[in-house]
Amino acid sequence: MSAPYPPPPGRTAELRQRFAEEARSERPDLSALCLLLAAQADGSVDEAGLDAAQVELDRLAGELPFRPGGPHAWAVALCELLGDRYGFRGCAADYQRLESSLLHEVLRRRRGLPILLSVVWMEVARRAGAPVYGVALPGHFVVGLGTAAEQVLADPFDGGRVLTGSDAELLVAGATGAPVDPAMLVPAAPLDVVTRILNNVRAWAAARPERSDVGLWAVELSLLLPSRPARLRYERAQLLVQRGDFTEGAAELDAYAELVEVVDETAADRVRQQAHAARAMLN
Repeated sequence: MSAPYPPPPGRTAELRQRFAEEARSERPDLSALCLLLAAQADGSVDEAGLDAAQVELDRLAGELPFRPGGPHAWAVALCELLGDRYGFRGCAADYQRLESSLLHEVLRRRRGLPILLSVVWMEVARRAGAPVYGVALPGHFVVGLGTAAEQVLADPFDGGRVLTGSDAELLVAGATGAPVDPAMLVPAAPLDVVTRILNNVRAWAAARPERSDVGLWAVELSLLLPSRPARLRYERAQLLVQRGDFTEGAAELDAYAELVEVVDETAADRVRQQAHAARAMLN
């Protein structure tokens, strides 16, 4: 895939308004948020493209067996359909591709990051009536089915392989060096999933300075979420300055300095100095 081009300004504004409204709704729709995020990245995704992705999720859900049984039976049915029959899974190279974080591309390529493949699993299973949710293990996102007392975990990155207790222990130990904490196994809320996807996009862009455009839209979408760290404004300011928008970057630095001054005057002074240096670049 060639580098996706961004949508025009009018389309961008519309997508962001819809993203903000969905994020603040009483029950945010995970697939809608992921597709609006993808449309922000890829200007070729029009309304028909958004609808087609939802139709594909519906179609896949329609191929699952009707109420196959308990959580383990659901996990096996999902693995057989999505992993075995359709070949949804991931590999190391997927971490180097932006489209691995874009739901419409994951549906097309049947490849993606663990969290996006988990979104496919969750959205297909949810439509079919399964008791499904995401589980944000440290360093690796998986899918959970059933209540805490009967929880079954599956790894969509590995084709939906059903995990044993020792498998989960190994995943967590590999990421943290510590044992599994029960708090790690609780369902992830849709906005937590979207936040993590945007964090992945920001990390991808940060490793590629030439793609600061991607970092900027990922930060700006993150700022539309109801709960977000104030430091995102500092990150946005830095990206604006990096991209040559010294006036708006300096204004954002000043605004961030006002926020942090309440708790750290020294840090606020440093940020104001950066704002002054940004404005000096205009001369």
